[in-house]
Amino acid sequence: MPRPAHPLWPMMMPVENQGDDAYCTESAHGVRVRFKGGPELLCGTSGLWNCVLGYGNLAIADAVHSALRDASYLSLWGYENAYARRAAEALVEVAGAEHYGRVLFSTSGGAANDLTMKLVRQYFSLRGEDLRKGIVGLHGGWHGLTFGAAALTSANLGDRTYGVDRRLVTHVHPNDPEELERLLDRHRGRIAAIVVEPVIGTPALPLTDDYTAALLRLRREHGLLLVADEVTTGFGRIGPFFASQAWPEPPDVVITSKALTNGTLAASAVIVSHAVAEEFTRAGAVLGAGETQAGTPVTAAAILATLEEMRRLDALALSAGLSALLDTELAALVKDAGLITSTQGRGCLRALMLSRPDGTEFGKQDIAALVAAIRLEGAIVHPGPSSLLLLPALIYTTQDVKLLFDCVRAGMARFLRETPVGASRA
Repeated sequence: MPRPAHPLWPMMMPVENQGDDAYCTESAHGVRVRFKGGPELLCGTSGLWNCVLGYGNLAIADAVHSALRDASYLSLWGYENAYARRAAEALVEVAGAEHYGRVLFSTSGGAANDLTMKLVRQYFSLRGEDLRKGIVGLHGGWHGLTFGAAALTSANLGDRTYGVDRRLVTHVHPNDPEELERLLDRHRGRIAAIVVEPVIGTPALPLTDDYTAALLRLRREHGLLLVADEVTTGFGRIGPFFASQAWPEPPDVVITSKALTNGTLAASAVIVSHAVAEEFTRAGAVLGAGETQAGTPVTAAAILATLEEMRRLDALALSAGLSALLDTELAALVKDAGLITSTQGRGCLRALMLSRPDGTEFGKQDIAALVAAIRLEGAIVHPGPSSLLLLPALIYTTQDVKLLFDCVRAGMARFLRETPVGASRA
């Protein structure tokens, strides 16, 4: 197994793949990624879900270049900067200024979730409700791997090794309002917030309308805060600019990251309602959170340029058209490919649920082998639990969609040739 012979230590990559040029990218343009010394592949994941407008957007690059020349670094620690002010105003406007009033900047989805947990707990402390420390998340949800976010992420990814503390975090099953209601009744007055993804990223499981209605009702009945983690679902991925804008009532807090700068810079934002923010203003309270690189001029310039490009390209209309194409292609793929039992998801976040022809479940090694087979046929897709995820950039053309599904079909055929029925691997 030993392979690493290069100083780079990549994240979340099997040791046997580390140092392999087949997994080393060199450049990316539009919706294609070039690998070291080799092929250019169609990207079916928007670059880990970040690049909703594709790679190499010149308007964003120019905005970043200008900010680097004029204000290479200005801090938000004890100061403000004009770039961050403009970016905050723009985010409040697109989220809905009638409900949202302030924006906190951070550097990743995980860090933004950590910040949000501090925010909601301090909010209740300011209101004299110091017992409200509990946070509720959903099984299957992914919120990051920083310490707070790792506790909120339901998967156990080394909790004992890393000392992840879950004592103030509880998980319930998505789309099961009765379970959530029982939990809140048992811990009445102790839950600060429920944090949900409008569509749980892996494997693209949407919250039902009934469940969303229950979340809003239980927020009112129990006096807690509702947080929409839109790190994945924001910026037109699901349809509306933020997926929670389709809810009957808005959440108290929206977290956004990945597409916030079209993936160009390490950035995230926490968009806070007037009601929550005003509690801090009335008390003259400072939130105990700060990051050296949060809300720098370069980051803010990238945010502003991304928002402007979303408008210029009419990205929400592109998302709707692409979603309709995906509906058609997915329906045909289910009929053609024997490995797919069903599809799920919404907008431009879709999952192919998989089972082998003999009915045996896909294990992790099977998924990895299938992803590799599709790569050999020309496209990058993302592995999920017994599933494949497709998250094309909103700028995909009809030809790009056809090519993506051709690669998936060819990859599945290759996988079946190389891993025959009965050879399923855990």
